[in-house]
Amino acid sequence: MSEDQATVIGSGPNGLCAAIRLAQAGMRVQVLESHETPGGGMRSGPLGERGFIHDHCSAIHPMALSSPFMRSLPLEQHGLEWVHPAAPCAHPLDGQPAVLLQHSIEATAAGLGLDGDRYPRWVTPLVEQWNELCDDALGPLGWPKHPLLMARFGWNAFQSARSFARRRFKDERGQALFAGMAAHSVLPLEATPSAAIGLMLQLAGHAVGWPMPRGGSGALTQALVGLLESLGGRIETGVHVRHLADLPNGPVLFDTAPKHMVQICGDTLPSQYGRRIHRYQYGPGLFKLDWALSSPIPWTDPSVAQAATVHVGGTFDEIAASERAAWKGKTIDAPFVLLTQCSLFDDQRAPQNQHTAWAYCHIPNGSTKDMSTEIIRQIERFAPGFQDCIVSQWSTSAPELEAYNPNYLGGDVNGGAPTIGQLFTRPVTRIVPYRTPNPRIWLCSASTPPGGGVHGMCGWHAAEDVLRKTRRLIPS
Repeated sequence: MSEDQATVIGSGPNGLCAAIRLAQAGMRVQVLESHETPGGGMRSGPLGERGFIHDHCSAIHPMALSSPFMRSLPLEQHGLEWVHPAAPCAHPLDGQPAVLLQHSIEATAAGLGLDGDRYPRWVTPLVEQWNELCDDALGPLGWPKHPLLMARFGWNAFQSARSFARRRFKDERGQALFAGMAAHSVLPLEATPSAAIGLMLQLAGHAVGWPMPRGGSGALTQALVGLLESLGGRIETGVHVRHLADLPNGPVLFDTAPKHMVQICGDTLPSQYGRRIHRYQYGPGLFKLDWALSSPIPWTDPSVAQAATVHVGGTFDEIAASERAAWKGKTIDAPFVLLTQCSLFDDQRAPQNQHTAWAYCHIPNGSTKDMSTEIIRQIERFAPGFQDCIVSQWSTSAPELEAYNPNYLGGDVNGGAPTIGQLFTRPVTRIVPYRTPNPRIWLCSASTPPGGGVHGMCGWHAAEDVLRKTRRLIPS
């Protein structure tokens, strides 16, 4: 196996970060992408109406600024500009003011009713050590560098969102806010560790915010590609890799769904390993709507317009019912809806005085059900007249999302269910989860630890292991 060159299959954030790390170490790196544009879930572009730029998948990236690897990269030198909304997230409620996750811990606490005095006491110590927390939470498996900090975090995080919310919040406002955070886990809120992802996102709002790349998520992709090329790496799009034998010698890293890696590698991987891969569990999918709008969304509470991200779903119990249904193979009439309204803060997204927005809800994996009516009804609940603002609308079902990005099996954007049994052993139990039985092949997608999200750490970990195996490990 050549130690001087490597091939990365797939150009999502993990594939690009893997390629950058290998290029930093002096390896010749090529990235092969089947789509006509790089980015995986970080692509932006028009959908129909002229002048409107839509994020096709991800839009808001708190974990990119939190990632131990991505925060070290000089992406601003390659055109990336972060836009920070006035508030990271808003959560409208019926008959009362919305509750906002704000940059300031104290300002957030002021809106939490009975929990206002307690909130800063347990949040502040974790926020003050945010980088250290992320270094361990997203870092290598094993003994943490900051064991006391991780013990404090773990005591809060490794439980269900329902248990955590009951213990930490006495007021329904704080419970509702945390339910929206925890719903990003795409787990039932009664399942462990749904609290972990919710807590990470809530802390990130205070520590680094919930920013967006100016001009769309594709700008983050372009910055990563620019950095890779500046290091001598290259990327080819529109390339469909069918067989491992078609690739040049050297390590191959797959930023793909595990089953697609097995299909490409064929009998170069043991059949028993392939059977274990096919038992890997995926979670619920998404149904997504994109809109071109004639005006901003007319929220009943104007403070909701301070945030680019809005959690639409009401109380903790309502959100829990929605997430539980998706896991049980059902849909409900009042789903939890995650909405972004980026054009309020980025004038590159839409023509003057017009706007874009997108929203999605969780549905059973692979479901073809159209949830347009249910999503719009939920938004109208807190923004009467919203439907009158819609100029154009585009829908994406779970199967269509998988067709757009084959890593999203059944519409699962997390690369597999983040259950307690799959959190650290994705996609199968191995001492080094990025390695396969073939010493030439690594997996670096979100189907490896630490899982879904735009942080690039799955790719970084896999690249580090490649460098260890080829004895080229040098500081990044």
